[in-house]
Amino acid sequence: MPILGVIADDFTGATDVASMLVRGGLRTVQLIGVPASGDVRAAQAVRDTEAVVIALKSRTTPAADAVAESLAAWRWLKAAGATRCYFKYCSTFDSTAAGNIGPVTEALMREIGADFTLACPAFPENGRTIFRGHLFVGDVLLSDSGMRDHPLTPMRDANLVRVLQAQCSAGTRVGLVRYDTVARGAEAVRQRVAALRAEGVRIAVADALHDDDLRTLADGAADLPLLTAGSGLALGLPVWYERLGLARRHADAAGLEAMQGPAVVLAGSCSQATLAQVAAWREAGRPARAIDVRAVLAGAAAAAREQEAVLVWAREVMARRGGDEMAMPLVYSTAEPAELAATQAELGALEAGARVERAFAALARELAALGVRRWVVAGGETSGAVVQALGVRALRIGPSICPGVPWTQARRGSDGGSDAPIWLALKSGNFGAPDFFAAALRMAGAA
Repeated sequence: MPILGVIADDFTGATDVASMLVRGGLRTVQLIGVPASGDVRAAQAVRDTEAVVIALKSRTTPAADAVAESLAAWRWLKAAGATRCYFKYCSTFDSTAAGNIGPVTEALMREIGADFTLACPAFPENGRTIFRGHLFVGDVLLSDSGMRDHPLTPMRDANLVRVLQAQCSAGTRVGLVRYDTVARGAEAVRQRVAALRAEGVRIAVADALHDDDLRTLADGAADLPLLTAGSGLALGLPVWYERLGLARRHADAAGLEAMQGPAVVLAGSCSQATLAQVAAWREAGRPARAIDVRAVLAGAAAAAREQEAVLVWAREVMARRGGDEMAMPLVYSTAEPAELAATQAELGALEAGARVERAFAALARELAALGVRRWVVAGGETSGAVVQALGVRALRIGPSICPGVPWTQARRGSDGGSDAPIWLALKSGNFGAPDFFAAALRMAGAA
């Protein structure tokens, strides 16, 4: 049975943390949504695993809904055997003034009976570091990064203690485990945690500048039944669980079947990283087509016409030259911040985003019918829409393409049927170098 149950607030974040656990040698399965009671296939999928990740789509839902889904996820994980809980959110702490990181953390603490937990979104390998409670993206504060203009969760305050305190109820105090404490080692962290508890602090943001800091924090917080973090903190858990005799690490934890079949790239994120990746793909002369977002927003008839036009183009591309790099289409809806703001002004950010997601979901179903089996998808919301459209319920986690983004393997159909496998690389919009799409396909044997 799994020792660790992870609740992720979006789909790409789930594969992100799962890849870190696999990298550490834990056999890990990712489930899409909370399985229904008595779901035999879900129970079978998590057998002989050390970790199970449940991917939710709760980052931008109303706080009450996010809390209810997260509690349902933990109850299922606990019933499956998990004794430790890990609430995973984005390394850029994506949230709104109302939540959902604070409310979900408080609800899980009540459910589990935890009187204290850490909050640490740091992921140094991807340039996310925390110092004196302030989150940096590369060399700039979060509030000065591209996340300032995120369409759904604009982050305009880099002080995580202040951000999290504002999301929590009046009875929850948020404190800080400073870097000078972390630098002194796990015992210093344990002492600081004890002191904060004595002061009545219930959640503490933890500084981290290097991967070794995350390993120190994992050691120092090993007795906590609940951890909340980005994927980085998971780095230190596999070794610690093995030392405690709770799990055994496996050298082949990331094994997948050989990847084959037609490949496509779908990019719905408007992050700066994804914008650069789309530009690099196009500059290399590879086939790319933008979805006419205004047509998608104009209504069902216009959206259907646009979908058909994109599908006809993609079919023509895939028919070229027997599967080489010019037969791999990229369909994208990325836009610069000013253009995105103008588009959102017509319907509002949530409704505009939902319509674009539905367009990608419909396109994914049609492409799957054409035989596409290798999928590279950019953006958490887009990944969620595509995975749900394909009827994927569980993912085996494979090797990493870049930090935080692995290849995964699944089978289509809500019952996890026996049809041929498909492979998905579900990328957070903020992750990856400019050549990420081509690098992912090269690893998949498709470029």
